[in-house]
Amino acid sequence: MGAAAAIYETGDNVINVADLVEGSVLTNAVVNGQDAVVKMLLDREDFNPDANIVENMTPLMFAVMMEREAAVKMLLERQDINPNHGNVENGWTPLMWAAMVGHKGIVRTLLERKEINPDQPDAEYGQTPLSLASANGHEGVVKMLLEREGVNPDKSDTKYGQTPLSWAAKNGHEGVVRMLLERKDINPDQQDAEYGQTPLSWASENGHEGVVKMLLERKDINPDQPDAEYGQTPLSWASENGHEGVVKMLLEREGVNPDKSDTRYGRTPLSWAAKRGHEGVVKILLSRSDICHAMQDNWNQNPLSLALSEGHHAVAKILLERDCIDSDQASRGDLAPLLPSSRPGHEFLVEIRSRSQDPNTDTADFNGQLSPPLPAAESERAKLVDLQASISKSTDHGSSTQLSQWSRLLYVRARTLFRRRWKSKSYPKNH
Repeated sequence: MGAAAAIYETGDNVINVADLVEGSVLTNAVVNGQDAVVKMLLDREDFNPDANIVENMTPLMFAVMMEREAAVKMLLERQDINPNHGNVENGWTPLMWAAMVGHKGIVRTLLERKEINPDQPDAEYGQTPLSLASANGHEGVVKMLLEREGVNPDKSDTKYGQTPLSWAAKNGHEGVVRMLLERKDINPDQQDAEYGQTPLSWASENGHEGVVKMLLERKDINPDQPDAEYGQTPLSWASENGHEGVVKMLLEREGVNPDKSDTRYGRTPLSWAAKRGHEGVVKILLSRSDICHAMQDNWNQNPLSLALSEGHHAVAKILLERDCIDSDQASRGDLAPLLPSSRPGHEFLVEIRSRSQDPNTDTADFNGQLSPPLPAAESERAKLVDLQASISKSTDHGSSTQLSQWSRLLYVRARTLFRRRWKSKSYPKNH
C-alpha cells in the first residue's frame, strides 16, 4: 500500500505510462485484498480500471476469480468498466467465473449492470453462466439467472450439446433439476450432441436415484430412449454400472423394455450386469418373466459366458440356478459358454461341467478347434498358467519484459488459487 500511495500522492506519471502498468498495480491490490488501495486508485479519473494485464485479464476478472466481493462492487461503480470482457484463454466473462463457483453475491452485483450479457457462452465449450451453474449445482445462482430476462434455460453448449438440465442431471444436482423442470420452456428429453444421451440416460448411468425419480414422473419423457453412440437405454446404463435402485425404478415404469439390446455390442441389460459382476442387478432382472437369459451379443456371448469370462463366479451361479440355462449350451452352435472358464484362474469349470448330465466335451471354439475333455482341459490350463507367468515377466511467448513476467506470475497465481476451489466433473465412457 505504501508504494501505491507514494505513486498516487506524488502524481508520478509512471501509473499512466501503459495500461499494463496500471492494471498490474490495481490487480495486485485486488488479488491481495487491499480494498483501501483499490478505492484510492479508482478515485483517480485518469486511471484506467479496465486495463488488460495478461491473457486479456482485467482487474475485474481477477476480483471475481479471487472472490473479492467488495472490490467487484467498487470496480463496477466505474462506468468505464466492461463487465462482458472475456479472457483470451477461453473467452470467459466475470459472470461465468462467478456462476461456476456459485458466488451469489458477486453474481447479483454483476447482474445489476444493465449492459451485462447474462446468456453469453464461453469460446471454448459454448457454456453459458446458467449451464456452468447448473453443472456445479449452485441452486441460488441458477435461480437468479432464471429470473433474469434474456437467459435461455434450454440452451445447449457447443462442445457437448448438453443443456443446463442435462448437466444437472448428469451430476446429480436434484435441486437444480427440480427448478429447471418447473419451467415450461425446457425440453426434459433433449439428447446431447456427443453421445445422444438424454438427462434420464445420464442420471441412470451415474446412479442418481433422486433425479431419475423426478424425470420418470414426467409424461413427456421416453424412459426407453437409447443413446446415439452405443444404443444403450437408461436401463442398460444403470444395469452396466450396478445401480440397483435406478434399475428397480426403470423396471416399474411403463414403456421400458427390460431385454433391449444395445446397437454397439448387442448386449441386453442382463448381459451388461453379468459382465460387470453386479449380482444384485442380475437377480432383479432374472425376477422378470420377459427376460431372455441366454441372449447372445454380437460376439456370440450370453450372460453366462460373459460372467465366466470376467471371473464373476457368483453371478454365474445365480444364472445356473435358472432351469432354462444350459451350462454347456453352444452360442450359435460354435462357442460353448464354458470355454472361457478354461482360461487361467477360472477353476469354476469343473463345477459347471458337473452340473450337466452329458456334457459336450467336443464343442468347437471360434477357430473351429475342438475343446478337450475335462482332464485335458485341466492340463491345458496348467500350460496356460505357465505361459502367462512367463509373459508377465517380459511385459507409458518469446522474450518478455520484467513487468510482463511479473504480470504473468500474478495471473498464474490467481488462476491456481481459483482452480483449487473448483473441480471439474467428468464421466468418460469406459467400455
